[in-house]
Amino acid sequence: MKFGETFMEYLQAEEGLDKFSPHVEYKRLKKVLKSCRACRAAALKESNSNGEQQEDHENEGSEICQLESCQLCDQNFFDELKKEASDIAGCFSSRVRRLLQLHTAPGIQKYLVTLRQCFKNDQLAMMQECQILIEYAMMNAIAMQKILKKYDKVHCSVTGRNFKSKMRSERLEILQSPWLIELGALYMNFNESNGGKSNVIFSQFSCYLSDTGSIMTLKCPDSVKLEYDLTCPICLDTVFNPYALSCGHLFCKSCACTAASVMIFQGIKAASNVSKCPVCREVGTYANAVHMLELDLLQKKRFKQYWKERHASERAEMVKQSKIYWDNQTRYAVGF
Repeated sequence: MKFGETFMEYLQAEEGLDKFSPHVEYKRLKKVLKSCRACRAAALKESNSNGEQQEDHENEGSEICQLESCQLCDQNFFDELKKEASDIAGCFSSRVRRLLQLHTAPGIQKYLVTLRQCFKNDQLAMMQECQILIEYAMMNAIAMQKILKKYDKVHCSVTGRNFKSKMRSERLEILQSPWLIELGALYMNFNESNGGKSNVIFSQFSCYLSDTGSIMTLKCPDSVKLEYDLTCPICLDTVFNPYALSCGHLFCKSCACTAASVMIFQGIKAASNVSKCPVCREVGTYANAVHMLELDLLQKKRFKQYWKERHASERAEMVKQSKIYWDNQTRYAVGF
């Protein structure tokens, strides 16, 4: 079965679940490419030179590469695809955020969720929603990759390659979203709490954590395998109490605070608006940092001794910094 048919079946199934979420207009974008003059010229050239292509199969790519990009096709294609990618990324992050709030609700919300579970256990529904979100991310990401691959095959223009780089720089690639890492951690937390029974629901997906906890692997349909490095680029150890900056890079909370010149007890939110990511040096990435609570909970369950040692170390450093901070505040208040 071709991917277009598989994608349409997925969309029909999603409509049956009353999940009206934005998605890649795969068929319509394909029609845009087919209506392009350059596409028709390439197809005609290919049909008239079948014999030559069999003899010079290695030169086929270079012949297509000589085609220039169509300005009308580029405008319709890339503007629409960028809008769809932005809508999908926004919808995905908001739906994941709502799901995670039910599982790792803070303070009074956690008490209310626990009280509600005494009368109604929503864990099965949460697990199904987790599967739906993973499938939503994967299907739309594959559809976007397929349509871009088709564009590159037809035009092979610099515009297509620049668009891929632009999507990465604007953090519109859903497969690189920290929320997908949180979903993977949520899946494994569900799986451990249910004694491995989650594999029955997540039959099309699997998620693993390496023995050291430094790599998370997500295996999905269509032979898609994603690996996420969970090593902090500052301390070069597995991230502890992890935060993802808006640029997508993961850090330990203590390392990220140190890099932004703020105290650990003040938190990442205390960083200034001009603070830069220690890796990519992008400005303003601390403002919308994501606290990876599910990943932290997974590490706490999987590596109890390691987590306790890192927690004690961070706590000691936090107390030390707090003492220095308030000593300085006292000296400043009394005029020393």
